[in-house]
Amino acid sequence: MGRILAIDYGNKRVGLAVTDPMCMIASPLETIHSQDLVAYVLAYHQREPLRAVVVGMPRTLLNEPTDVTSAVVGLLRRLRRELPELPVHELDERFTSRMAHATMLAGGLGQKARRDKATVDRISAAIILQSFLESPTGHQLLAIG
Repeated sequence: MGRILAIDYGNKRVGLAVTDPMCMIASPLETIHSQDLVAYVLAYHQREPLRAVVVGMPRTLLNEPTDVTSAVVGLLRRLRRELPELPVHELDERFTSRMAHATMLAGGLGQKARRDKATVDRISAAIILQSFLESPTGHQLLAIG
């Protein structure tokens, strides 16, 4: 079995989310510096085996690359090279930051907490992961394993 890890990549910070062991619920995990990401994922996989990794692919509203897209493409290549035994999926992440703010507001978080970009990144990663779990690809992955 194993958990699924989601990544909301940014040039400075990376939001992470993970499923429960049954891969039913996505929960925010933490926010780390982007330079530490690959080492973090490898160490996490050693202590808590993963079933898959999902990376949010940043695109504009017109479905064009953003200033972060090329870094994410490089990250996908590196993760696939470092973790050849794991499927590494990409998922359109448009609107996740907006959805994260709405979730924080609905959850009653104060204005100061909603301005905390690290919190927004973690919640965005959880939204990416939940979207993946509800997608046809996520359903197929869960049916296999």
